[in-house]
Amino acid sequence: MVGKITLERKEYSGIVGNGNLHRIKSLMELAKKGGEYTIGFLGGSITQGSLATTPEGCYAYLVYKWWKTKFPNAEFHFINAGIGGTTSLYGAARAWKDLLMYQPDFVVVDFTVNDDANELFEESFEGVLNQVYKAKTNPAVVILNNVCYDTGVNAEEYHNKVASLYQIPCVSMRESLYAQIQDGKLVRSSITPDNLHPNDLGHTLVAEKIIGLLEEAYDGLGQLEEEAVIPKEPVTRNRFEQAKIYQIQNCDPKLNGFRVDAREKTAMLDLYKNGWIGKKEGDTITFKVEASSISIQYLKSIAKPRPIAEVIIDGDKEHAVRLDANFEETWGDCLYLETVLDQQKKEEHELVIRIIEAHKEDKGPFYLVSLITD
Repeated sequence: MVGKITLERKEYSGIVGNGNLHRIKSLMELAKKGGEYTIGFLGGSITQGSLATTPEGCYAYLVYKWWKTKFPNAEFHFINAGIGGTTSLYGAARAWKDLLMYQPDFVVVDFTVNDDANELFEESFEGVLNQVYKAKTNPAVVILNNVCYDTGVNAEEYHNKVASLYQIPCVSMRESLYAQIQDGKLVRSSITPDNLHPNDLGHTLVAEKIIGLLEEAYDGLGQLEEEAVIPKEPVTRNRFEQAKIYQIQNCDPKLNGFRVDAREKTAMLDLYKNGWIGKKEGDTITFKVEASSISIQYLKSIAKPRPIAEVIIDGDKEHAVRLDANFEETWGDCLYLETVLDQQKKEEHELVIRIIEAHKEDKGPFYLVSLITD
């Protein structure tokens, strides 16, 4: 039956929303016979494996391991495109480079705790989902909804609204692990030390919820439904399906004090490379871009103090946006993304980023990683 998950809804299974299992079942049928396939994951710190004691203890690796064990005649490759502290807005800009160019056959997407629960991130999430679901390998896709285990907060309502239109199955930790905590069936501290990132047991339980969906799909392999049709009209304006990221490889802004970072970027998690560096009060960098949405990505560091900058758009000094490189959290440096423009119409804009405060005792520069636009 198109548009419905044909699975038994077990208590705390976490399977939510509407979905279509055609692609998952088709991949399983192929894998039973052999072949070579790529299992991919795109998301934030939980996907990256934060607080798992080994990379192999991360939920993503455990799901990949399930595919290897379940289909011994096939060969599987593992792509983990999780980057801590990042949203689906950055995910839309990097989906090709970090994941899709490897031509995955199965993808789990997870930005539910890093995205705010609002329409901007509903739109950027649709930008990610569109790119992944329309990729030429026709990958099977599952949406993972992680959660803040102390409050139950996430962007699930907005993300799953998009997933429902594309008929992609969703697995929710709010409706499974968090619900068990609320019902007194699971001790919160046993699965997460910070109320967000799972420990080894937590990663195992997250993986089990995804695997539960896969196992029930496997049990129903004799009932292959028709493939879902990609909707003609998106849920949102869908500006981020073609999101652009500007770094030193593809743009040449005007520099006055800022300098290009000449160090070579060697890996996906080599985050603070290919950007621009400003150190002194008065240093400026000027971009001209055509966009309706502009976000500035920069390093917020726990090694303080750091310089503070501002961005002036189209000469409007009265509404300058402050860019503070001093991170008030304690868990580590952050690849911070600040949306400084979000309007209806796509127009050309001039952005001047200027250092407005620097200190003799600064522990490092103001590091501008990129601009991201629609």
